[in-house]
Amino acid sequence: MSNSMQVFMELDTLVAEGYADELTPVEEHGGHLVKRDDKYSAFGAMGGKARSCQYLCETALKDGLTGLVTAGSKKSPQIQIVSFIAKHYGVPFHAHCPQGELGQELEVAKANGAEIFQHRAGYNNVIIKRAKDDAEAMGFAEIPFGMECWEAVYQTALQVKSLVQPYKEGKFSRIIMPVGSGMSLCGVMWGMLYWGIDVPLIGVQVGGQYEKRLKTYAPEEGINFTVVKSSYDYHKYYENNQIGDLKLDPIYEAKCMDFIQDGDLLWVVGIRDGIITED
Repeated sequence: MSNSMQVFMELDTLVAEGYADELTPVEEHGGHLVKRDDKYSAFGAMGGKARSCQYLCETALKDGLTGLVTAGSKKSPQIQIVSFIAKHYGVPFHAHCPQGELGQELEVAKANGAEIFQHRAGYNNVIIKRAKDDAEAMGFAEIPFGMECWEAVYQTALQVKSLVQPYKEGKFSRIIMPVGSGMSLCGVMWGMLYWGIDVPLIGVQVGGQYEKRLKTYAPEEGINFTVVKSSYDYHKYYENNQIGDLKLDPIYEAKCMDFIQDGDLLWVVGIRDGIITED
């Protein structure tokens, strides 16, 4: 069975189960259509990543696991997201990150009851390994770093359904979105194939390496895809972080503004809680 056939079968199942019935909206801001996946709420955590995290966490808890573990940066939106879900279900949550001053995201996670474990700065695979070992030792569910798993891809792909009508009406000619881990990007790619949307897709690289995840999770063909690299350091906030009247995440989506063109639809994955300017 081909990879495409397997993915489409999984999406067919999720559609039949109703996972494509609740779609975040497409709005117009600053003369551009914007896919507002940041409007999804999982017990106070917002955005497309929150949807994927909620699905993973709830599936794990239904399977009998009694706590949650994940890894992320000192400014990790994922750690904050999982903390809201753990708080809602009243289960322990361990978060692994590098040493150093914690960002607001992790301070929020601590306030939600997360136990933070900091490790000497190094490659991401160090904190990922620590989280994995912790989850195995405690019998907790590991929420993958960057949510690197097919379930996250499927949850994002289903949301592309909201683009079908404006696509048929010719209201956008490209899709532009930030690229961090690359997992949301992979989901949008599969969604474009599944829902029949044939326009160029522009990914704005704002973080580190994403190529390995694309090789594993992205379609092998069928997408007109280009990556451009933001000139900003990952941790540096983009100064004018909004499109029209809409605030954008200053580390991710706002950096797309250097590359956006007339006719582009901006895919907003999320916005970190309360951070709109650089300290």
